Amino acid sequence: MIDLNQFKEHEQVVYLHDKVTGLKAFIAVHDTTLGPAAGGCRMWHYDSEVEALNDVLRLSRGMSYKNAVAGLKLGGGKAVIIGNSKTDKSEALFRAFGRMLNGLGGTYISAEDVGISVEDMEIVAEETKYVAGLSKGDNAGGDPSPFTATGVFLGIKAAVKYKFGQDSLEGLTIAVQGVGHVGYYLCRHLYEAGAKLLVSDINQEALSRVGKEFGADIVDVDKILSADVDILSPCALGAVVNDDTIDMIKAKIIAGAANNQLARDDHGQALMDRGILYAPDYVINAGGIINVAAETRGAYDIDWVNAKVEKIYDNLMIIFERSVGENRPTNRIADEMANEIIQEAHKKIQQAQAPK
Repeated sequence: MIDLNQFKEHEQVVYLHDKVTGLKAFIAVHDTTLGPAAGGCRMWHYDSEVEALNDVLRLSRGMSYKNAVAGLKLGGGKAVIIGNSKTDKSEALFRAFGRMLNGLGGTYISAEDVGISVEDMEIVAEETKYVAGLSKGDNAGGDPSPFTATGVFLGIKAAVKYKFGQDSLEGLTIAVQGVGHVGYYLCRHLYEAGAKLLVSDINQEALSRVGKEFGADIVDVDKILSADVDILSPCALGAVVNDDTIDMIKAKIIAGAANNQLARDDHGQALMDRGILYAPDYVINAGGIINVAAETRGAYDIDWVNAKVEKIYDNLMIIFERSVGENRPTNRIADEMANEIIQEAHKKIQQAQAPK
């Protein structure tokens, strides 16, 4: 497994197991050139530990690129807890995770992600200071979900501007796959901007809320990707663009909050060949980690957060323009931008450490 592409360039991968609570988790630190690794912790009922490992490796690498392009002084890391987020949570489990996280000494800073709430991370924070995205404390920034949603909304506007040549979302039809915390806030933005919404989720309560508040049409989870819409916004789990789905996508733009939306990197080229504009996931969904980063700076500054989130629009426009100018897919352009930022920082570190 060490030969898998996902392992390449990772600095550290840790397996956590607490016999008392049953905790099983992975923490992956991809790169700390720009600063301590930061990224959310998700809890998911993986079919196997190998599947969980594969997920944490892909997610942590994405966090390195996300933090770099967003202009943050943070590296990339991620944690995954193996378990059912509805039945397997306990205070003891999160305390055990916190103690083990503390043992890394700040190499990795965690926050909430899929299946994990702010309240869960506040339990973790009772055992370690290496937690962000909290609702209480001197530098607490609260739930990062609204900031993620705002960034995705701005990213959709950038994609619409580039693809359709218009600033308004009025009258456009947008399919939102997943209406959890981020998806809900995104739907509110889109509704207020005049878009027509199609939504899907396995959570019927979340669907009913969005349908009632924003007049969204509810679509079966198996049909949302093939819906006849202008924009597809994946806001659930990753790998939704894959060999089985790519030919059924009718949308002209894919722009959503989910991480790792492409099952493979070459699917970016496949989308480009089909005339579909793809907003690289870790660029468009950086709003949450930007808010988390504000907590690590020593003093939370909402103006700093908003300015960074607003830059998501500009970053995507640069990527779109380079993609067309160089005739290469947007995900490749984004990866190169991130690597350039990381390598430049690495060179500065080497120069500073070189003998005088």
